[in-house]
Amino acid sequence: MSGFAQYELKQGDNGGAVLALSGPYLVSTIGAVDAELRALDGPISQVDLGGVSEIDTVGAWVSSNLATAHGAEIVGASERATRLIGAIEGVEGEERVAASRQPVWERVPSAMGQKVFNAGTGIRGVVGFLGAVISGFASLIRHPRRFRWLALIRQLELVGVTALPIVGLMSFLIGIVIAQQGAVQLAQFGAETLTVNLVGRITLRELGVLMTAIMVAGRSGSAFAAQIGTMKLTEEVDAMRTIGISPMEALVIPRILAAVLMMPLLGFYASGVAIIGGAVIGDVMLGIPFWTFLLRIQEVVPLYDLWVGLIKAPVFGLIVALAGCYHGMQVHGNSEQVGLRTTMAVVTGIFAVIVIDAFFAVFFTEIGWG
Repeated sequence: MSGFAQYELKQGDNGGAVLALSGPYLVSTIGAVDAELRALDGPISQVDLGGVSEIDTVGAWVSSNLATAHGAEIVGASERATRLIGAIEGVEGEERVAASRQPVWERVPSAMGQKVFNAGTGIRGVVGFLGAVISGFASLIRHPRRFRWLALIRQLELVGVTALPIVGLMSFLIGIVIAQQGAVQLAQFGAETLTVNLVGRITLRELGVLMTAIMVAGRSGSAFAAQIGTMKLTEEVDAMRTIGISPMEALVIPRILAAVLMMPLLGFYASGVAIIGGAVIGDVMLGIPFWTFLLRIQEVVPLYDLWVGLIKAPVFGLIVALAGCYHGMQVHGNSEQVGLRTTMAVVTGIFAVIVIDAFFAVFFTEIGWG
């Protein structure tokens, strides 16, 4: 069996035991004797490699470990074996892969400094991305024939039409919850009829468009980041640049326009469905007829509440689309980045929408639309 690694224990000239290895000691052949070599017990004075016909790094590693474990010397090694054994000397199998934990007074400032540095890098990246988007829009204005209408229509379908069922269900349930909880609280003051005011104003002004923006961030914002990130990872974006196609014009701008155009429609649709949900609860719990509830909405809800929601909607759509596309374009390295950037797109999109909504609330109150 010359094609397999072998060994033999024999008595040496100086009276000590000699472990004679023979045959090819390669990664493909050493498995037959590895367990037996590890189980060897007793003093061994020498490890003889004179009978080894071929050896690789694994064979050299096993030979070196045997000599170290038994305190033996290696003899009969060929030039290649000597070179390989010399290369692996001092390498530890249990080597630590991470630095020791620093004290808290060093670790906290270091972590904060790193976060500040990353924030600065992120701000520069966002500003550069916004500049590229504006440049892309300007280029399309100068050359309108380059605009990809089919891509825009496809994104309008994905962002708007396919979102109607889930947005409608969510809004209907939100309307039910607002009406039910509002009626319970207002009943303490004998003002159950004000549930109509509560449902109408809060859905048209705030929750309708806000919850829609959160849903679009979870659906479309994550999809933008994942799609563009995967294309970036597979070098499709680089290939587009190579053949003279601008990724901003082909990938980013249609998605941004789709989100901006569809958000007002989705927000209005969500508000309407939420009011219908409130009307159902009003009919069931409060004894307010369904159609009376809807007619009452027209009387108690100011028209500017509708305009507040419609003004905020395209801004929210822009924020969600920018977050998704930006993080998609930042993917690099490996597939883990796709999941990481997709998560960051959703989180930053929702966070930015809520922050901007707070600013809108203060602004509209100051101008008398509160």
